[in-house]
Amino acid sequence: MRPVAGVGMVGYAFMGRTHSQAWRSVDAFFDLPLKPAMVALAGRSAEATAQAAEKLGWAHVETDWKRLIARDDVQIVDICTPGDSHAEIAIAALEAGKHVICEKPLANTVAEAEAMVAAARAAAERGVVAMVAFNYRRVPAVALARQWVAEGRIGTVRHVRAVYLQDWIVDPEFPLVWRLQKDKAGSGSLGDIGAHIIDTAEFITGERLTGVSAITETFVKERPLAAGSAGLSAGGGEGRGEVTVDDAALFIGRLSGGGLASFEATRFASGRKNALRIEINGSLGSLSFDFEAMNELWFHDHTLPAEDSGFRRVLVTESGHPYAGAWWPPGHGLGYEHGFTHEVKDFIEAIAAGTAPAPSFEDGLRVQRVLAAVEQSAAEASRFTTVEGS
Repeated sequence: MRPVAGVGMVGYAFMGRTHSQAWRSVDAFFDLPLKPAMVALAGRSAEATAQAAEKLGWAHVETDWKRLIARDDVQIVDICTPGDSHAEIAIAALEAGKHVICEKPLANTVAEAEAMVAAARAAAERGVVAMVAFNYRRVPAVALARQWVAEGRIGTVRHVRAVYLQDWIVDPEFPLVWRLQKDKAGSGSLGDIGAHIIDTAEFITGERLTGVSAITETFVKERPLAAGSAGLSAGGGEGRGEVTVDDAALFIGRLSGGGLASFEATRFASGRKNALRIEINGSLGSLSFDFEAMNELWFHDHTLPAEDSGFRRVLVTESGHPYAGAWWPPGHGLGYEHGFTHEVKDFIEAIAAGTAPAPSFEDGLRVQRVLAAVEQSAAEASRFTTVEGS
């Protein structure tokens, strides 16, 4: 009989649904040292939380996250709330001896992220671990790209070109949901999706952004107030309110290894639904990935004769590819939800082994410092700004 690890989750909307799917499926496909149990779901509305718990597979309901943390049958706390509550919940959970997995970005400010890191370091001394949920690291093609860069397949990194393109708020009458309010979200496209490409670029290359020059823009300054929202959908209510975050962020940067990088994060790229794309050019070759074709990694070997060279498609579904062997026969592709399953699989294994999971809260803090440098640069006419701690 394996030990059981009770999971309590705070929040049940978009990210809550994806994390619930991960907790439901992970034990069926991976041989885990601990058996996760979906013990309790916390939300503010008793009725709505009960409905979500029944649908998503949670055994109990709490209307106060503090009561969820206090439960003796909860050993893991999964935080799927807006960024303004991450620090308070995570710090309380860690101090209570609970392992914590927290959605990205880690916090709304560098100061909050630093406090979370301090709590995580103190908890680690008692054998309690914490991880920030950058799920795209767990896409098999992205993990394979990291492996090949680490093996030297593309040589020295010269360029990183990363974009994350969505279009769900192109309509100026789309309601003012929490993701468009700075006090709740911290920033707009920058923190929501820009954080992902920052982490993905640093993860694949194994390097760090040391400085940035940025520009941001809010195209629609005012929107109808939201009557309710679910995921990336919402209904309009009475009145209008100010949009207090960026709609788009563009920045260039320098990598710790001397390479150059460019980033674009926007929710105004009409026709693009979830296009996270990254290309890395090295002295010996290049890699290219597009999440809208998530089972494919494109590789160019520049050491071949010109007559034989060019990008070739690698279908990342073989049993020897990262994570892929636990699922379907070769060629039977994975989807968006699988990255979250891989995420909790790695987290459970780290808990059982007593090792630090990755990405850690320290990794989340580093991304937060890049976000802060981008905002500072954009506020100062794109002045090149050093990333703190780089």
